[in-house]
Amino acid sequence: MTQIRPATPADVALILRLVRELAEFEREPDAVEATEEMLAAALFGARPAAEAVIAEMEGAPVGFALFFQNFSTWTGRPGLYLEDLYVTPAARGSGTGTALLRHLAGLALDRGCGRFEWAVLDWNEPAIQFYRAMGAVGMDEWRVQRVAGDALAELAGR
Repeated sequence: MTQIRPATPADVALILRLVRELAEFEREPDAVEATEEMLAAALFGARPAAEAVIAEMEGAPVGFALFFQNFSTWTGRPGLYLEDLYVTPAARGSGTGTALLRHLAGLALDRGCGRFEWAVLDWNEPAIQFYRAMGAVGMDEWRVQRVAGDALAELAGR
């Protein structure tokens, strides 16, 4: 049975390893710029930007979820945004993904959130079907926009 626990500073190297495995799975193995120091500051620094939970089976880590709070002006309430969810290949089909989503849904309710949201790559049909089975509804009419790197500096006028 999968156990979910909050991540601690001792988990930073594990989280980074799992992020790299996720990037490999998502066909972007060279896209991870994060370092242990960056993740430690983002998760456990003076002003944390995100939180993480670790999934374990028989005491061994088999997955993680990294999430943060956002806000909806329409609902007037905070939301929970799932940035990354990853289950190791050996643990897929064990209920770990379901346990992670249920845990985060419970946190969202406990925190008074009006929404629990995330994005999924359009080619990842197994994940899409899994999310639909969990009750998620696709927001296909919305398109994610991103400004990063030099374009971000240019937009900021710097």
